[in-house]
Amino acid sequence: MRILKGLRPEAALRYFEEICAIPHGSRDTKRISDYCVRFAKEHGLKYIQDANNNVVIYKPASAGYENHPTVIVQGHLDMVCEKDPDCDIDFSKDGLRLRCDGKYIFAEGTTLGGDDGIAVAYALAVLESNELRHPPIEAVFTVDEEIGMLGAEAMDMSVLQGRILLNCDSEDEGILTVSCAGGATSTISKPIQREAADGPIWRMAVKDLIGGHSGVEINSGRANANKVLAQILKDLPVRLVRIDGGSKDNAIPRAAEAIVAADAPESAFFARAEEIRKTLPEAETEVQFICEPAKSDLLPMTEEDSRQTLALLNALPNGVQKMSCDIENLVQTSLNLGILTTQNDCVTMTFSVRSSVNTEKTELIERLRQIGESYGGSYAESGAYPAWEYQKQSRLRDTMLEVFREQYGHEAVVEAIHAGLECGIFADRLPGLDAVSFGPQMYDIHTSRERLDLASTERTWNYLVEVLARL
Repeated sequence: MRILKGLRPEAALRYFEEICAIPHGSRDTKRISDYCVRFAKEHGLKYIQDANNNVVIYKPASAGYENHPTVIVQGHLDMVCEKDPDCDIDFSKDGLRLRCDGKYIFAEGTTLGGDDGIAVAYALAVLESNELRHPPIEAVFTVDEEIGMLGAEAMDMSVLQGRILLNCDSEDEGILTVSCAGGATSTISKPIQREAADGPIWRMAVKDLIGGHSGVEINSGRANANKVLAQILKDLPVRLVRIDGGSKDNAIPRAAEAIVAADAPESAFFARAEEIRKTLPEAETEVQFICEPAKSDLLPMTEEDSRQTLALLNALPNGVQKMSCDIENLVQTSLNLGILTTQNDCVTMTFSVRSSVNTEKTELIERLRQIGESYGGSYAESGAYPAWEYQKQSRLRDTMLEVFREQYGHEAVVEAIHAGLECGIFADRLPGLDAVSFGPQMYDIHTSRERLDLASTERTWNYLVEVLARL
């Protein structure tokens, strides 16, 4: 029994329901990829399926549009699989239990996968139709976007002729995203040596800072616990045993702690902590500082390594480095010291580096490398992805703004985000690409409360149809 039967847009929601019946979590995309291939075969459309399960389906232009530039319609096949503790769904073999209350589409006890199943459904409905007006279409379905844009990164984009990209991976109706940050995970490792030292062992800590996502809240007045603790310890007569804080490079750490060897350091620690408290953002009202006796099986670092480790931590940049001159309130370049860990023979400092200007990202990474090496550290990098740089001139953006104004009666919001999108990889590989990301309204994505706004889904479908006709 079809749950969404009779709802509009009919074809798109029919395909969405079929997609929801197929397990398609990240790294489990073969079945959903094969579904797209079957669709192409059934409709007599040329397709390519690569070894990673990415799929491209080609559709010729409708009558009169044969000489118009090819348009890429793109979304990703994988979904985030989360569920309530009492839900018995097995994401590896069960489909979702779709529900609709007349206003929202959701799944019982699980994520819905509207991110990004609705994009795939829109594209399939476009490919199926013999009535829509459109240029040549290249429908691109990537995989494993949710775990690092792995499908787009591995894809051979020489199979694409289009240089106009409609990315349907946005969750806010009325917002046209036109730029995103590129990034990398940068790690500095500082070798250390240890030796016996006099003095009892203490635990010194900072906790209960606000924290947050470094791509969203980096300019929202959130202090970084790793940096705060390093500031406090820098001039104190202590020998580090270890210093640790944070667990994810893209999360602003809420807490950090150091184990140190020192003689009666409490008064100096709290005095210095109070000095630092006065410099914290106004929002950090709940921060706590701790200094208490502790134990450790490790010897302290040498005095020189302890001093240099703290000096390095204080010398390394953190937070917003530059704001955009083109887009109001957009963080253009930033970094976040998200993970600080101590092993027996080294201290590692891991950053999430972001910039919507590729040259600035490269320059910031080089700055990190130079600072780390100047203190005897080494540099390593992983997970690099390119920025999708803002284009001051964009025919696609102008067309989409015009159509939105006509259909909605007000202006769309044009924005850039300080996080990564697949558009950055496409723009890096396809010279001259003109791209916009948009989508229908969704709420609480990646949670079991995820829901897709039904009326917005229809409006966004009508918007996509008219944009294709104008192109």
